[in-house]
Amino acid sequence: MSLRARLLVAVAAVALLALVAADVTTYTALRTFLYDQIDTTLESAHSPIEAALDGRPTNNGGASLPGSGSTQPPGPTGQQTPPTGAAFCDQAHMSLGPGTFVEVRSASGAVVTSDQCAASAELGGKTYAPSLPKTITGFVPTGPYHEPTTYFTTGSTTSSGPSFRVRVSKLASGDLLVLALPLNSTESTLSQLVDIELAVTGGALLVAVLIGWWLVRLGLVPLRRVELTAEAITGGDLAHRVPGESPRTEVGRVARALNVMLERIERAFAQRDETEAQLRASEERMRRFVADASHELRTPVAAVSAYAQLFERADELSAEDRRRVMSGIVGETERMGHLVQDLLLLARLDEGRPPAREPLELVDLAAGALETARMVGPAWPVHLEASEAVEMLGDPVALRQVIDNFLANVRSHTPEGTTATVRVRREGDEAVVEVADDGPGLTAEQAARVFERFYRADPSRARTRGGAGLGLAIAASIVEAHGGTVRAAPAPGGGAVFTVRLPAYAGQADDRERGGDGAGEGPGPDGAIGLAAEHDQRSER
Repeated sequence: MSLRARLLVAVAAVALLALVAADVTTYTALRTFLYDQIDTTLESAHSPIEAALDGRPTNNGGASLPGSGSTQPPGPTGQQTPPTGAAFCDQAHMSLGPGTFVEVRSASGAVVTSDQCAASAELGGKTYAPSLPKTITGFVPTGPYHEPTTYFTTGSTTSSGPSFRVRVSKLASGDLLVLALPLNSTESTLSQLVDIELAVTGGALLVAVLIGWWLVRLGLVPLRRVELTAEAITGGDLAHRVPGESPRTEVGRVARALNVMLERIERAFAQRDETEAQLRASEERMRRFVADASHELRTPVAAVSAYAQLFERADELSAEDRRRVMSGIVGETERMGHLVQDLLLLARLDEGRPPAREPLELVDLAAGALETARMVGPAWPVHLEASEAVEMLGDPVALRQVIDNFLANVRSHTPEGTTATVRVRREGDEAVVEVADDGPGLTAEQAARVFERFYRADPSRARTRGGAGLGLAIAASIVEAHGGTVRAAPAPGGGAVFTVRLPAYAGQADDRERGGDGAGEGPGPDGAIGLAAEHDQRSER
């Protein structure tokens, strides 16, 4: 059974129980009230009848006269003759009204006198009498005289007769006075009440079911939204969310919990997809890296092997040829050594080891790199543009290598006379270093791939100029290890621009306020020239 059906059944059951309880309470209360009214009538009417039986004076149609001696008990049995016939009937009807049954019985149950016109007015002239037991018990003292009395309800002597409410009291003579009123009007009233209650209960139950169905349907709308959201997510839409978040309602809290769960699931799936993409990219990069490294090492290894084979015939070679062979072996060996060093540096950077962190000043670092570039390649003019000192925390040797590699790239891929400009500035919380040249420039495809390992813009992969294609890749890895970014783009007026953005030193402003010059503690230009020049000779491409 669905939740909607169960809720509707629950609403109907509760409504039915409430209506039945109200009906039973109403019926019981009215029945008790009507029976109490009849008992009160019987209780108030028995005194004049007893007075008539005892021959005592009465007033106002049979009521006992106060102070007339009516409080005295009657004489012994047989001293007074009770009225019979029409006089007794008139007295009973005067006290209780038409349809009253009055009877006097002896203690043994024999009928002493009875009203012959009992119940004739209620049932079209037919006379009915209550079905009385031969022996009546259960008397309890009641009234001001503590008269032994009992009340009960009984049927008629005939099957078609009405029920009677009977009052039986013991007279002072020892006889029993039986008063009974027919309950046909009371039963008719109660029967009409039952019919009305059944109709009202049925109508109210139908209205309650209809209203309950509407309320249940309205209340389950948020759950329907949850269902639709689940269906959408099953279809692959992990960004779908359950509407109606609210901390004040149960469904709202469920929606909020589901949305939190969905957000975590989406984030987990996104991380998984990102991790898988990174793994695939890393695997592809590693495959390409191994292939490129093998390609780069194959040539010097083959050259060394060829030179070694020539050296085996040293006796056949002239002194000049032997010197050329040895020079070739040394050159190729150095080339393989530089390539292996670059590969080891990239491997260390790929391990994610944090670089050294010490205060340094980028303007001084760039100035040292420019001095080295002027000494190594005087045919390529270089300039420095900086308006203020820019400080940061990092590895001065590694960051100096970044600038050296960019300048070496200018010398390797632009003709002589190409001017390179190094700009150092601070933009908010970032330190920016730009290396721009006015050479041939880069295409959009080259700018997008220039930081790939072993990538060369020259499709022929000629080695007459340039190295193994690792200089810019090393520079990019160093910048990323420092938490920065690097980008290559064509210059607006021609040439290429390489932009490095690094986190600037947050305490630079405080140092200025204290009167410091902002200079770092790292090695200055003079101290770094030798290392930079040495690396420049082996990392040019």
